[in-house]
Amino acid sequence: MTRTSLYRLAAACLLGLTVPFTVVVATAGESQAAGPTAEELGRRVQQFYDSTKTFKATFTQTYTIKVQDVKKVSTGKVTFEKPGKMSWIYDAPNGNRVVSDGVTIKVYEKDNEQMFETPVKGSQYPAALAFLMGKGQLTKDFSLRLLDPAQMKFEGGYVLEGTPKEATPAYQKMLLYVDGQTNQVRRVLILDAQGNRNRFDFSAPVVNQPVAKGEFDFTPPPGTRVVRP
Repeated sequence: MTRTSLYRLAAACLLGLTVPFTVVVATAGESQAAGPTAEELGRRVQQFYDSTKTFKATFTQTYTIKVQDVKKVSTGKVTFEKPGKMSWIYDAPNGNRVVSDGVTIKVYEKDNEQMFETPVKGSQYPAALAFLMGKGQLTKDFSLRLLDPAQMKFEGGYVLEGTPKEATPAYQKMLLYVDGQTNQVRRVLILDAQGNRNRFDFSAPVVNQPVAKGEFDFTPPPGTRVVRP
């Protein structure tokens, strides 16, 4: 399995991460309101997550497949721990799992009774979620600009658009919906070259709290087909 195909699989199961896109992503103008520049906001967001060791939240994921005009909505709980650990637990009836112990990423598909494994080294994290895992730097990895929060229906906060400085087939843009008071990311939106939209809405976030033992360990049910690169 190629890196790109694994990323798309994880995105379909997930973040992210994110990590929802609408036509306004391509057409919204830059915000004219007084406040931080895009680079300043990127640094604020990065500083907030650089100061956190763990992050937990409930999430709602809305994944839209453009060519099929299909929208899939999933919910669950997510946990991140630096460096490189994450755990996505999907509520029933979905039942999927995406887990990284910092060494290996596992993507389990309940309906297909299969799990994909790949080493963390050299893999492609969902770009907009990488900073939550202690990977990547927003201002270094992305060209940033601010979008008008009123047009994006996120008044009271900021909407930061990121375009990867190094082109990748896995995604084209990401949007971070940033809380104006705390600099936490409340929503992540990821857009790929096919026009698919992958949206993650985070709620009840908790930072720097202990993580349960075994959170980043996962063994699939007996009979699961394991696929490795």
